[in-house]
Amino acid sequence: MAFYQQYTLSPNLVAIFLLFGLLILALSFVECRRNLLSGSYATYAAINCRKHTAYLTDFGGFGDGKTSSTAVFRAAVQNLSQVAEDGGAQLIVPPGRWLTGSFNLTSHFTLFLQSGAVIVASQDAGEYPLLVPLPSYGEGRDGPGGRFSSLIGGSHLNDVVVTGDNGTIDGQGSIWWKKFNRKKLKNTRPYLIELIYANQVQISNLTLIDSPSWFVHPVYSRDIIIQDLIIRAPIDSPNTYGINPDSCSNVKIQDVNVVSGDDCVAVKSGWDEYGIRFGMPTEQMVIRRLTCSSPNGAVIALGSEMSGGIKNIRAEDITAINSLSGIRIKTSPGRGGYITDIFVNEMNLQAIDSVFWTTGSHGEHPDLGYDSRALPVVDRITYRNVVAEDVKMAGNMGGIDGYPFTGFCLSNVTIGFGTQKENQVWNCTGVSGVSSNVLPEPCGELSEKGPSNCEYPQDPVPIDVLEMNTCSFATTS
Repeated sequence: MAFYQQYTLSPNLVAIFLLFGLLILALSFVECRRNLLSGSYATYAAINCRKHTAYLTDFGGFGDGKTSSTAVFRAAVQNLSQVAEDGGAQLIVPPGRWLTGSFNLTSHFTLFLQSGAVIVASQDAGEYPLLVPLPSYGEGRDGPGGRFSSLIGGSHLNDVVVTGDNGTIDGQGSIWWKKFNRKKLKNTRPYLIELIYANQVQISNLTLIDSPSWFVHPVYSRDIIIQDLIIRAPIDSPNTYGINPDSCSNVKIQDVNVVSGDDCVAVKSGWDEYGIRFGMPTEQMVIRRLTCSSPNGAVIALGSEMSGGIKNIRAEDITAINSLSGIRIKTSPGRGGYITDIFVNEMNLQAIDSVFWTTGSHGEHPDLGYDSRALPVVDRITYRNVVAEDVKMAGNMGGIDGYPFTGFCLSNVTIGFGTQKENQVWNCTGVSGVSSNVLPEPCGELSEKGPSNCEYPQDPVPIDVLEMNTCSFATTS
């Protein structure tokens, strides 16, 4: 896999992480191949099946990687939107390289990428219409202007599936990274997939590479399944977050493998006064079997844009190597909102700068209109059953001066420093909580004796009880 050559992992770390990736990939292929071919029909799992089927070639597309298919994708979706209320439609992208600019999806719709199909993002900025900033952000994330529309997008949708037989979506982000690094952008870069005000969303069984910025961004949406994804970007690519649920509810992120230039999963809910005013939290989420490598980012980040609130988040069976931090809580005065009822269980980490990182001084404000008296609440945070090796710092835990972050509970945590030569075990200021069976001994702010096993919810997340359907379409020669 050539992409590993551009990252600065040691050979041992590469081997370990490659093994993790191959295991996930193998499991995904077992599932896909088991269901994919049945006579002249291909089958796949989805939240809903469709009555109507069309191929991209039915609308004149050429998968040569050179001919623009932007108008083809747009025409196909527009045409198939007419049967949304008559059982919906699935658009099949056959093997080939399909060059396209931005296009939107429709309701009761499936975009299916066959094995060997690659959607290739145009590098022409004119192919991405400008949008106004999101109301919970007030300004574009990269600059004060608007936002380039995402490669694959849509707003006010119901029942949308983007899936495949491990087809690929290539964001060709390098030209955008160069512009960003040279401060040549007034508008926010395109995201790879962004669905706004959407209900019932599935994104699965795909490989996503080189997004111009964030990869997967559901926002103001609910009932979301994101699973069986491989996400890849160079580790020095700016802001290539893997998955960013943003003011969303009832979300499952499962069996995802990320190598990127920023946080692998970043949970968000709006920015300063805009997010406070919009007031839509991210809640009821489970992150399960995530594998991550991001030397410049967190495995899981909460914030920093969290002004609408973040609550009832579970993370379990998490594996990471060569990352900046395990769990990172990021906020600051002016954010308002809250981060509460966060439960993390079973993390296995290696070569991590800080296992636990909490900061109340992250900064970064959209403009000068924020209220510095709007202080965030951070409370009821559980970390249990954590093993970490080759660590620089066990915990770098900081609240806000005179306004502590409370309710931390740590249990069954073992942290080793391995080959790291310069390390500081714990750095704690403005936090409070309890601990049990934590090695090395936590800082005084967290040393009060807690339960032998901190709380972890046992009831299922609502999205977990959703049963998938087996869908099909006729294959072509």
